[in-house]
Amino acid sequence: MSAHASAPTIVARAPAADPERRHRLRLRIGWILLGSLVLLLAAYGFDYYSLNAQHRPLSAKHQTLRPSGTVGVRLGMLGFLCFMGLYLYPLRKRWAWLGKKGSSKHWLDFHVLLGLAAPLVITFHSSFKFHGLAGMAYWIMVAVSMSGLVGKYLFAQIPRSLSAAELSLKELKDEEAKLTQQLAAQKLLSAATLAPLFEFPSAQRVESMSLLLALGSIIAVDLRRPFRVAGLRRRALGLGGKLATLGGFLPTRKQELEQAVHAARKHSSLSQNILFLSRSQQVFRLWHVIHRPFSYSFSLLASAHVIVVLLFGYM
Repeated sequence: MSAHASAPTIVARAPAADPERRHRLRLRIGWILLGSLVLLLAAYGFDYYSLNAQHRPLSAKHQTLRPSGTVGVRLGMLGFLCFMGLYLYPLRKRWAWLGKKGSSKHWLDFHVLLGLAAPLVITFHSSFKFHGLAGMAYWIMVAVSMSGLVGKYLFAQIPRSLSAAELSLKELKDEEAKLTQQLAAQKLLSAATLAPLFEFPSAQRVESMSLLLALGSIIAVDLRRPFRVAGLRRRALGLGGKLATLGGFLPTRKQELEQAVHAARKHSSLSQNILFLSRSQQVFRLWHVIHRPFSYSFSLLASAHVIVVLLFGYM
C-alpha cells in the first residue's frame, strides 16, 4: 500500500474587522438616516407646515401630517423611543451586563445622536405647534438636548482612555512630554511660530477664576485654536499653497508638515486640558446636577402626554 503525503491545507482567515471602523460606519449610517428623514419630511410637508392653524384642516396632507395623523403619530412614537433610548447610556453604568456591551465612547456617540434625533422628530410630530402639556414637554426636551451638547463638550475637556476612564495627571504629563519631544524633533515649525498655540492664562489665574469664567476661557481658547493652526500652515506655505488651503484652514499634501501641525494642535489641546483640568471637572459635575432634573422632568411630562393620548385620544 502506497502512502500519499498530502500537503496541509492552509485556510486564510480574513483579518478581524476593526471595532472602531464598524462603529464609525454604524454611526455614519445613523446620521445619514436622521438627515434623510428630516429632509424628506421638510420637502414633503413644507406646504402643510407653512399653513396657519385655520387653513391646515383644508390641506390634503392634514390627515397624514397632523400629530394624530398616520405619519404624525408614528413620528411621535419614534421621537418618544429615541428619548427613552437616551437612558440606556446612564443605565449601563448601573447594570453590569449592559456595561459589558461595547465601550463608553461608542455609547456616548449614539447617546448624542439620539439626543439630537428626538427633538427633531418630535418637532415634525407636533407639526410645529407647541402648546399645552405637550408644548411644555417639548421645550424641556429642547433644553435637555442643548444641555446635552454642552455636556458632550465638557466631557471632551477631560482626557480619557479608550475605556472612557479619566486619565491621571501623571498620564497626561507623560503624554505631554512625548508631544514636546515630537515637536522638538521636527524642523518645519520654530518655537516662535508655535508660541501662539500655547498662550494660556497662568495656573494661578485659572484657579482664581469662577466656574463660569473658566468655562468661557476654555471656549475662547478652543475657538482661537483653528485660526492659529491655520497660521502655522500659512507660515510654511507659499502664495499658491495659501490659496489652495483657504488660508491654511485646509490640510496640505505635505505629509511632514501635516504631522507637525497635528502634533502641535494635539499638544496645545492637551496642555489646555491639563491647565483647566480641575475646573473642567468641577463644571462637569455641576452640569450633571443641572442636566438631570430637566431630563427627568421631560420623561414625566412626555409619559403623561402619551398616557393622556392613549386614554382620551388627541383633543
